Order: sequence, then structure tokens, then C-alpha cells
Amino acid sequence: MLDLNFVRDNLTLVEEKLRQRGMNPAEVLKDFAAIDAKRRQAITAAETLQARRNRASEEIAKLKKAGQDATPQIHETKELREQIQDSEKKAAEEEARLRELLAAIPNLPSDSVPVGTSADDNVETRRWGTPPKFDFKPRPHWELGEELGVLDLERAAKLSGARFAVYWGLGARLERALANFMLDLHTREHGYTEVLPPYLVNSESMYGTGQLPKFAQDLFRVPQGEKDLWLIPTAEVPVTNLYRDEVLDAARLPISLTAYTPCFRSEAGSYGKDVRGIIRQHQFQKVELVKFARPETSYEELEKLTHDAETVLQKLGLHYRVVGLSTGDMGFSSAKTYDLEVWLPGQNLFREISSCSNFESFQARRANIRYRPEGKNKTEFLHTLNGSALAVGRTWVAILENYQQADGSVRIPEALQPYMGADLIPARVSTSKS
Repeated sequence: MLDLNFVRDNLTLVEEKLRQRGMNPAEVLKDFAAIDAKRRQAITAAETLQARRNRASEEIAKLKKAGQDATPQIHETKELREQIQDSEKKAAEEEARLRELLAAIPNLPSDSVPVGTSADDNVETRRWGTPPKFDFKPRPHWELGEELGVLDLERAAKLSGARFAVYWGLGARLERALANFMLDLHTREHGYTEVLPPYLVNSESMYGTGQLPKFAQDLFRVPQGEKDLWLIPTAEVPVTNLYRDEVLDAARLPISLTAYTPCFRSEAGSYGKDVRGIIRQHQFQKVELVKFARPETSYEELEKLTHDAETVLQKLGLHYRVVGLSTGDMGFSSAKTYDLEVWLPGQNLFREISSCSNFESFQARRANIRYRPEGKNKTEFLHTLNGSALAVGRTWVAILENYQQADGSVRIPEALQPYMGADLIPARVSTSKS
């Protein structure tokens, strides 16, 4: 959420930043200025009436002390009290309307973000590695997984419907090996603290990171009487909200946390896209990185976080590129985002495998996460960051497609072999699924 005073004092800038996102400021801000004016008028009226009431109360005291009749003044104070309450009610109503508008305004892109209208305007910043060379036509993971007997979409559909997957044997072990490998890398080499959060969260948590109220249709809701719970779309939600309504000491920053969780997304509006394989699922697993940083160092932390995510791909020997998202392709809460896109030879394209974002104070303001700078009594909102490191299912896909062999087998990257207890997913694996 943006700061109310900032929006009020920089309305022209906010409008320009919204246009950079490809939005119509009038549709987003609506009648913000008019509502704000009504709110301030109501506050001014309440303060003016209160001053009159205070003077009347003083006069009543003087009249009573002098033994004189104060009935008219008493009647006046009662009327003033009713008028004050009415003005305060109007101010509160306009305040609620303003808060509702503010909650729907996306974060403002950093000045360093390339301006554009869509993903076509994203800017590639670097590449790592080279695509593997094959003396045969590489196949997509959905063909390989089925033939190897490690991926079963048909039975998943029987259990749950479309966009779910069942992994068998070495396929299931590969998913688990990847998660353990990523967690060990981030905790042992990159200094993150591992967290295991709940997979169901309350509405306040979803609001804190920006999923609610705007993106409710993308979530899975679990009604619980008067209060709903929600299946998490990413570990970003519970991990960021760990410090909701708290004040952190500046000496603790930056705080770096990592979590492995399943993620649940309805994928509303994506039907017809990525229907083959496991690229776009209702349930998938992910290792997430979350940082809480001082405002003056948050962009330095974004570069570090992005590098930490890249290290996973490098150790797995997977060719990838880093792309800076344009203003028209950024997420609602982000001020700046890098996407890591891994090369998938079976599909002959780069595919997003991680998004690393700096939200600046946008989420912290919604979730009321503050810190106390050294030598200051007043608290300030800190900056939050997060990134996938990595989406486990898409890494699983990348390994199958990049390490496939002519006989249909799949080699296991050296870094994963200790976790797998194997160096190969052999071809013609038994497809018995008892």
C-alpha cells in the first residue's frame, strides 16, 4: 500500500507511474482527490465544532460559578456534540473509502525499471551457460516423464482434475532431492534461516502481501465460519507475515528466511495456456527466499537475492537468462522484478523459473512491519523482498529436458546425485503403479 500523504502530495507522479504500468489513472484512482477533500473538510468541521464546544463548556463553568443560569449554553454543547459526532462519522466514512482506494493502487515502479507495456518490453540483462547440444531431437518433459514412468497426469486428473500431477519412483525422489538441495544451499552457503510455515493463512496475511482484495479469484478459499482461511499461493505470504504488526531492531536487518512449501493457485484466466505437462499447475512446490531490509540497502539485497537464486541454476548446470521486467509486466506489489528464465530444449524456449522482487515499503505498510533505526525513537517501515529459488517443479522439468539422453534416460546433475542416490533415471523403467 502507498502512503496516503505521499499520494496526496504527489498525485501527478502517481498518475504518471500508473500510466507506465499501462493503467488508466482515472480508473485506478477514481475520485481520490474528491474523497480526500471531503475527508479533510469533515475533519476541519469536527475540529472547529470541538473548539466551539470547548469555549461553551468554559462559559458554562463560569456561569455556574457565578450562580447564573447556563441552560442555553448546556443545550448548545449538546447540539455541538451531535454535530461533532456527525462530522467525525463522515470523516471516518471518507477515510474508509480512501483506504479502499489505496488498497487497490499497485506499487509504483522504481525509476530503474524499463518502461513498457508488456512482456515484449522486458530487458535481458545477462545469460549464463550455453544450451545443451543433442544429436537427436529433444523431447518435452511430458513425453519423457510418461515414458520413464515418473510422471502421471492421467491419474492426477482422476484424483483432482486438470492441472495436477502425480510423481512416481525416481520422479518423486527428484522433486524431494531438488527441494533438499536448494534448502541446504541457501541455509549453508547463503546464510538464510529455514522456516516451515502453515499452508493455510487468514485474510489479514493475504492482505499484507497484496493478494487480497484484488486477486481473490486467483486463490483457493477455505471457508471457516465467519473467518476464511486461504491456501497459500506462495511461501512469501506466511513468511512475510511472520513479522506483521511488529517492530524489528535495525541491528537484526537484513533478515533472510527460506521456506519450502506447496503452493496453490487457481490460475484464473490462464485456461488454454501451458496445458501440456506441469508448467502451470494448481498445486506445485517451491523454495522461497524472503528478506526484510533497511530501505537504504534493499536494492543491494535484491541483487544478492537474485544471485542466490541464480546459484541454484549454475550448480545444476542449467542455461538461463536474467530479464528485468518492464513496467507493464510487473506484479501488483513489486517496485522492481528480475525474472530468471531457464532454457527448455524440449520446448525450444526460455521459461520463467524464478521472480525476484523488491517491494520497498509497499507490503510492510499493508502488514505494518516496522523497524527502529539506531539512535531514533520513531519507527519506520522497512523494505521486503522475495524470490523463488527455485520453483521446484519447473526445475524438475528443466532437468528432464536438458539432461535427456538418446536412449530416453535422464542423467542426474552431479550436484544432485548425493541427494538422489543415483546418477541416472534409466530408460524403460517399470511403469507398474500399484
